[in-house]
Amino acid sequence: MRLRILLTAVVFFLFFSLRLPAQDSLHIKWIATSVKTADGKYDIIIKGQIKTGWFIYAKPDATVGLAGIVVNIKDEAIKADTLSVVTTLQDYVDSTFENTHQKIVKENIEIELPVNVGQPIPADVKLQLIYDLGQKDNFLPEEQSISVKLEGGVVAITNNTLLIPSIDLEKPANGAAIVTSSPGDTKSKGLLSIFALGFLGGLVALLTPCVFPMIPLTVSFFTKKATNRKAGVRNAFLYGFFIFLIYVLLSSPFHFLSSLNPAILNNISTNVYLNVFFFVIFIVFAFSFFGFYEISLPGSISNSADSKAGAGNIAGIFFMALTLALVSFSCTGPILGSLLAGSLSSNGGAMQLTSGMAGFGLALALPFALFAMFPNWLNSLPKSGGWLTTVKVVLGFVELALAFKFLSNADLVMHWGILKREIFIAIWIIICGLLTLYLLGLIRFKHDSPMKKLPKVRLILGLITGAFTLYLIPGVTNTKWNNLSLISGFPPPLYYSIYQQKSDCILSLNCTRDYDTGLRMAKEQNKPMLIDFTGYACVNCRRMEENIWTKPEVYKVLHDQFIIVSLYVDDKKKLPSKEQFTYTTRDGLTKEIVTVGDKWATFQTENFKNNSQPWYAVLNTNEELMTKPVGYVPEEKEYLAWLQAGLAAFKATTTK
Repeated sequence: MRLRILLTAVVFFLFFSLRLPAQDSLHIKWIATSVKTADGKYDIIIKGQIKTGWFIYAKPDATVGLAGIVVNIKDEAIKADTLSVVTTLQDYVDSTFENTHQKIVKENIEIELPVNVGQPIPADVKLQLIYDLGQKDNFLPEEQSISVKLEGGVVAITNNTLLIPSIDLEKPANGAAIVTSSPGDTKSKGLLSIFALGFLGGLVALLTPCVFPMIPLTVSFFTKKATNRKAGVRNAFLYGFFIFLIYVLLSSPFHFLSSLNPAILNNISTNVYLNVFFFVIFIVFAFSFFGFYEISLPGSISNSADSKAGAGNIAGIFFMALTLALVSFSCTGPILGSLLAGSLSSNGGAMQLTSGMAGFGLALALPFALFAMFPNWLNSLPKSGGWLTTVKVVLGFVELALAFKFLSNADLVMHWGILKREIFIAIWIIICGLLTLYLLGLIRFKHDSPMKKLPKVRLILGLITGAFTLYLIPGVTNTKWNNLSLISGFPPPLYYSIYQQKSDCILSLNCTRDYDTGLRMAKEQNKPMLIDFTGYACVNCRRMEENIWTKPEVYKVLHDQFIIVSLYVDDKKKLPSKEQFTYTTRDGLTKEIVTVGDKWATFQTENFKNNSQPWYAVLNTNEELMTKPVGYVPEEKEYLAWLQAGLAAFKATTTK
């Protein structure tokens, strides 16, 4: 079976899953009013003015996939009855749907929706309208959100103020620089690390059947076609540079997205639909690597680039590089997908993605330049053969393991409870065990050629993966050895377990996941608050919790001296309707606070001017900052010194 998957579909998916339509591009202007008909009952009247030349599909037609007009009420306490279209409908023979007869409305439309409202009656209700539009041969789905006021409704009394005036980032109680690594150093190290990971991914991609055979062919082409050796080397270097440039440019749209909204990359990385999408795609890629089918881009795309490869010297070389990027997609796509998802879910966002892509592109480009400069090295390259198939199969097992990381992200932020820590690790044990058996030659796939003797490299790798499989086994037990520090950040957190826990607090510390509750606990126990901005899909957060917080000295200070306030910025659980509100930031922007994550992400940016995780701050019971906030601190002594500085400042302020 041959699958055709467009790389651009991923980008389109990002945009559509975020649902960010511009208001001036909408084709209907809606207004809503309500009429009270009895106690707790209302008729919501929705009127729409349709843009000239367009019409709305007023009735559903399952045979062609039309859902009609759908109105969702964003309040679980309100129950809707049957929606009715008051406006007279017109018959329309629709060429878009094979000349079927559809019911449409032009110019103006009126909808009536009876609802039953529970107590207390809210002052206004938010509606989500989903519908389809048409214009001659055009078809367009559209979505809008509007509000309607209810007679006798009561404005919910909630604390909509997220900004705490007493927090002064410039003047903490203890202004001494305790942590030796500055935020800039940490960010630089992060960029360098992901560049190295990208470079390593590029080296792995070089060993795949889609890329490796291209090295001698392409270098020979440049050296033989050139009028002299200098020109051949120059063209090969130019070819390598264009490969590097193409992969760097792939990250440019994400810089545009992050400039529109700094938190958007975190929203993308924790988007449930996107994580499930990546889970499915990685499973598909894995079975492709196992040889069950082949994945490639549509031939028209690669053929179009290939046809331009001979157009002029520099332009031709560019399109040759683009052709390589396209035809090698079936091997590089999964590696790039891992890099894409991993970068977006880490701090640094688009810049880290660019750094990773640069490392990946450089690793792919270097061989073409180096072998063009030293063509005799080509003789030292191993011949293509069965080892390339082995590389693909190993990559397939890696993709299979990574797929469950994406499913775990979706499970955590939505609180499904289907992939607890021990289940996740058990799946990895099975995958790693099968990989070990494959490397040792005990299982084969249909495209594997018979082996008379097990190569030493496969034997060594098999022993390594076998040892790693044994290392994972304690992770499924309810013992002190279940904290697998080598893979911290990949499995779900320790408290997300199939075994009964003392509490859902990290490491059974004295904690809460609500700021107001934490403040009350701090006042009652006369302890400072450690504000822990974290995320379910945050790898570095898990590393801090499992590698630093578990150190005896650090754990004792956290357990005995602090109230831990863990605020999850990627929690997709919806707030109760009475706690949802529209917030105006200090910069004058408006944000809809709908989920728990919306609230704490905005709380962090408003008070600490930062949107990365982990991010730690120590506050006293007067909500004053005790010391400068810090992010990821991988050194135990530095983090302990920072905690003690905050604790000392707290004691100093409470004795005044």
